[in-house]
Amino acid sequence: MSHLHEEKPGNRRLCMGNEAIVRGALEAGVAVAAGYPGTPASEIIETLSALAGPMNLYVEWSVNEKVALEVASSASFAGLRSLAVMKQPGLNVASDYLLHLSGSGTRGGMVLVSADDPGALSSVNEGETRPYAKLMEVPLLEPGDFQEAKEMTVWAFELSETIRNVVLLRTVTRLSHASGTVVMGELPETEKQARFKHDGFIIDPMEGVVMSPPVEWKHSQQQEKLKQAQALFETSPFNTYEGPDAPELLIITSSVCTLYCKEAVALLDVGERVGILKLGTTWPLPEKWVKKHLATSDTVLVVEEVLPFLEGEIKILAAESVAEIGAKTFYGKKEGSLPTTGEMNPDRVVAALSTILGVEYIGQEAAYAQRANEISFAGAPNREATFCPGCPHRASFWSINTALSMDNRNGFVCGDIGCYSMAVLPAGFSTLKTLHAMGSGTGVASGFGKLSPFGMDQSVVAVCGDSTFFHSVLPPLVNAIHHQSDLTLIVLDNSGTAMTGFQSHPGLAANAMGEIAAVIDIPTVCQALGARVKVADPFEVMKTRELLLGLLDEKGVKVLVLKQACALSPEKKHSKAWEMTIDESICLGDTCGCNRFCTRIFACPGLVWDKEKGKAHIDEVVCTGCGVCAEICPVGAIGKGRAEKKGKKRASGGEVSHLES
Repeated sequence: MSHLHEEKPGNRRLCMGNEAIVRGALEAGVAVAAGYPGTPASEIIETLSALAGPMNLYVEWSVNEKVALEVASSASFAGLRSLAVMKQPGLNVASDYLLHLSGSGTRGGMVLVSADDPGALSSVNEGETRPYAKLMEVPLLEPGDFQEAKEMTVWAFELSETIRNVVLLRTVTRLSHASGTVVMGELPETEKQARFKHDGFIIDPMEGVVMSPPVEWKHSQQQEKLKQAQALFETSPFNTYEGPDAPELLIITSSVCTLYCKEAVALLDVGERVGILKLGTTWPLPEKWVKKHLATSDTVLVVEEVLPFLEGEIKILAAESVAEIGAKTFYGKKEGSLPTTGEMNPDRVVAALSTILGVEYIGQEAAYAQRANEISFAGAPNREATFCPGCPHRASFWSINTALSMDNRNGFVCGDIGCYSMAVLPAGFSTLKTLHAMGSGTGVASGFGKLSPFGMDQSVVAVCGDSTFFHSVLPPLVNAIHHQSDLTLIVLDNSGTAMTGFQSHPGLAANAMGEIAAVIDIPTVCQALGARVKVADPFEVMKTRELLLGLLDEKGVKVLVLKQACALSPEKKHSKAWEMTIDESICLGDTCGCNRFCTRIFACPGLVWDKEKGKAHIDEVVCTGCGVCAEICPVGAIGKGRAEKKGKKRASGGEVSHLES
């Protein structure tokens, strides 16, 4: 359990950015928190859930981000302070409700934390949170370091209650997952009391009906709230300037880019020539404060991640104020000094500064860099992205791939987001042919499945994970069944939100706080909707393949649930079902005709090619004993014996469901 709640005021603690946000929420007196797992935001709800008991909180992993925002808003309507947490793609999911919420307004302080992932370090896009603030007309705050992440979270709740609207707090991967020293503040001791007042005059913001109509009047009120926030931003302590009074170059930046700018200025030793204007309140801009500093320099560099959002707003302000502050020369992403994709870093800022200021900077020598590159490629083994040893997804995609090949209709698989996204790569035998948002695989497949009148005769398959099934697959599945689309949905049920840390979902018997929860059975739900349902253990590859081949021949919507817990799940970690062995007298390696099938094609990390012996070898350190390699070895050289039980093992095969074929 996290001990953040035990830290006394004034204590200094090394905190990850997400932990600093949690401490800030606790110091603000948060009562309810809801979110959906997504790196780099997951640790916020994880940490709060561990503190639910001692801090008298309600914390949940909601079925998706829209629902998380709705749950958090209900607490605000009842006068409590609440937090909604998600990564940026989840903000897309929540945006429908956010548009209405920003119009209706809130009561208790409500903060929406959205974590961006510049560079797509753990995402399939590097989408932006910031345009949503402008689109939805809500204030946007961006902490620049770890202490500020805590302090700004507290202030965000206060701002929300001042303007009676949701406040958007944007973090990024390098802040959420890096660590720094944070000084603790006071924790409140107030009693949390929920009461939803709804009997007042219909448009009374605190005791009437909570709704966005009458739209024009509410919209005007919303814009007044923005002006109120903007006035507060003018004196915000989170907007800072350091540098000479009249800098040759003014850098305007925000978020962790502030740290990159400071490092770049120090590396070039241009502190007497360059000023750094750091904005913590990035929408709406504190116009008076920004204009004051724009007037001090004729040359401006805007440094931000990822798109030129801040640059565009600064340029608009400068154009509107040209008579007051004079003409400016701008550098940044639009003009090409900085890239419009990927993470920012000190090197990129140094390159821009050295060109603008005419300062020569020699970092790493070219010869050194070339030699280092040669050594790294010559000495380090190639490590492609792959599934973990014993991952049920490897077995699932093996069966899917072989079944589609045997089906001989050039069938294909539509995928979406999860560990199984790697099936676009050789790790998953290059099985996925479309990859978009969560649940989109089923939606796209629903469309493909209606194209037979236009001559399409290919088998259409969609895959999703168990958490994704509840998040966003149910609507397209209903759509496919209602419209009698021809598709096969394969649910890769590994018993948890494995990609982000095994968070709970409605298919499991526990909630985020460890309490017993009702289990929603995926096969039963699909059967109730009208789909034909089969259930299998993906480790039984022959049976899985035959079941899938049978389903591919049928019309309509079919669902195959492949149920096997993730090898890294708490229930299976450090346990083995089988002890795997290789009979070297049978394994003939390159001469047996399989061309090292097990290590070259199936490529489980638990299988290693022994060059000296010319045989396959079981790596006992990483092998989880799933037994799949014994089934796929074409000459039967791999054997399995029952392992001694060292921990609890999930039942598989016939015990997974009464619907099993």
